[in-house]
Amino acid sequence: MKLNPRQQQILLAIIKEYIDTAEPVGSRTIARKYKLGVSPATIRNEMADLEEMGFIEQPHTSAGRVPSERGYRYYVDYLMQRYSLSPEEEDLIRQEYTRKVRDIGLLLQRTGQLLSQLTHCASVVQSPKLEVGSYKHIQLVEMSPGRAMLVIVMDSGMIQHQMIDIPTSITGSDLTTISHVLNAKLGGSTVETIKITLLKEIYLELTRHRQILDMVLEALRSSSASVSEDKIYLGGLFNILSHPEFHNVEKVKTLLSLLEQENLLANLLAQINQPGINVRIGGEMSCREIQDCSIVTATYEIGGQPIGYLGVLGPIRMDYAKVISVVDCMTKNLSYALERLFKGGGR
Repeated sequence: MKLNPRQQQILLAIIKEYIDTAEPVGSRTIARKYKLGVSPATIRNEMADLEEMGFIEQPHTSAGRVPSERGYRYYVDYLMQRYSLSPEEEDLIRQEYTRKVRDIGLLLQRTGQLLSQLTHCASVVQSPKLEVGSYKHIQLVEMSPGRAMLVIVMDSGMIQHQMIDIPTSITGSDLTTISHVLNAKLGGSTVETIKITLLKEIYLELTRHRQILDMVLEALRSSSASVSEDKIYLGGLFNILSHPEFHNVEKVKTLLSLLEQENLLANLLAQINQPGINVRIGGEMSCREIQDCSIVTATYEIGGQPIGYLGVLGPIRMDYAKVISVVDCMTKNLSYALERLFKGGGR
């Protein structure tokens, strides 16, 4: 349903005021603060029409109005103005993703923490769904006495690095020998296709280096597991408690218990069915128990291919303009950081 310009201005004023105060909004407040050039009586008439059309609601008799889910949807689709992140917010995001991080789980965990910090809502980040591929090249490089870097190159183009402790007696020449055997035996293999007989062959050829070989093979196994696991990172849950909508203890208990269910969160994120930013408001979510909330989600990518989701979960009264800008900015930065990490630029 199309609103006329005055109705749009009044609806926008109600939503802005309610987001800021969490208090029902009256016509006098709109007339005084938003300078629409019409009297409170005219505003009341327009508010009555907006209520009849289902864009606002009156929670109590003689109280002001609050936006309905339909009103928020109209706002997000037609009225919302772009929010520009402050220089401080942009610097905070940029600094987070210029850190040298080689652990994907840590990177996603930090992403969730920063999402929560900037939006004052809960964050949900899904680990990337990747085809790990097979080993293309494995190299051990001496970094210092007792320390070496294990470099793993997959045929998918993904590159991972991991520091490991080695006996101080191991030389650079020993590391080259170990790398040569591993490449000869494991090239073209995946963790799943490595057979016991093949491992026995490797141990027989590298009998002198059994200790370091144990560490390298465990690192190979864990590196593959870390990128293939399907995990949900949830952050900032207690931010929800700061919103007046969730001061009801029983309501909060129910919500927190639901958010601990990874399957529920994965299903929420899986509802994304189009590229870019997606906003689901209240009853638009399939889970009835979570319909007091809204969620803003986006996909992050590597090489233009979507590989995972991140989102912000908060009250229906959330500041959509800011949340959308934060999610958009962090999605782009996370995609870039993962691209560098997987393609070897994170060294």
